Amino acid sequence: MMSSAQTDKYAFAAQEDRSAHRMRLSIPATLRPAGGKKIQTVVRNLSLSGFSATAISRILPGTVCWLTLPGQEAIQAKVVWWEQGLIGCAFDDLLGPLQYEAILLRWQGEGVYRG
Repeated sequence: MMSSAQTDKYAFAAQEDRSAHRMRLSIPATLRPAGGKKIQTVVRNLSLSGFSATAISRILPGTVCWLTLPGQEAIQAKVVWWEQGLIGCAFDDLLGPLQYEAILLRWQGEGVYRG
C-alpha cells in the first residue's frame, strides 16, 4: 500500500501529466477488470500516468483493472471514466520513462508494429 505522502505525490504527478502531451496511438491489447474476463481492446492514447482505450461494455469508475500490451507484463490501473465505448484509466504506479519510451518506439505512427 502507498503511504499518504506517496499517494499525494502520485496524485500531483497524475494531474501534472494530464496537461502534458498524451501520445495518440493504436495498440491492440487486453483489459481485465477485477472479477471479470479479459476483453480485447485498443489503446488510443498513453501517458506516464494512464491511458484511454476502447471498451464496448460499461466499466464503472473506481474498478481495478489490468492492461496487457503485447510483450509487456500486465499493468494495474483504476478506471476513471467510461463514455460511449471508451474508457480512461489511471495507472496505480506511473510508467517508468524508459518503459514509456520503449512502448512509444514500438507502436508510434499509423498503428504499425515496429518490431
